[in-house]
Amino acid sequence: MTRASLDKQPRDVAAMFDDVAEKYDVTNTVLSLGQDRLWRKAVARAVDARPGERVLDLAAGTGTSSLPFRDAGAQVVPCDFSLGMLREGKRRHPELPFTAGDGMHLPFADGVFDAVTISFGLRNINDPKAGLAEMLRVTRPGGRLLVCEFSHPTWKPFRTVYVEYLMRALPTVATKVSSNPDAYVYL
Repeated sequence: MTRASLDKQPRDVAAMFDDVAEKYDVTNTVLSLGQDRLWRKAVARAVDARPGERVLDLAAGTGTSSLPFRDAGAQVVPCDFSLGMLREGKRRHPELPFTAGDGMHLPFADGVFDAVTISFGLRNINDPKAGLAEMLRVTRPGGRLLVCEFSHPTWKPFRTVYVEYLMRALPTVATKVSSNPDAYVYL
């Protein structure tokens, strides 16, 4: 399934994540050359979760991105639309309250979270503007919303390396480490 043919159909995207759930975290670490750990730390620093605060970690996958918030003493709710990811997350981190949810229709009341995060998941929401509005809906007034997502590098030397890696090296490496290499063409 290619990025173009998938066209962000939620059922297809969820199934793709279900397929890669077991090896998702290790695959991301290998494919990002360890950068995923730095990105998670940067998100945690930016959110600056405090003990007792409620944090929604949307597109949380296996919950790896939720751990810094838990470790800070926050009440973190990992939420994802992939049941395979949620099952794998619950197996690894049974203490976390994994919740099934769609970024377009979150199963939470208005204003219940001090912070809402989404890392590398906004691109999987059919209507990103509506998804952001939904995230704001569940964020308390004065709360924090943090989006961590890929972009297109503007500095030409880096852009060249970035595109070469994404288009040439990443698919080759994915065939060696991923349980579903074709998924990484989309993911």
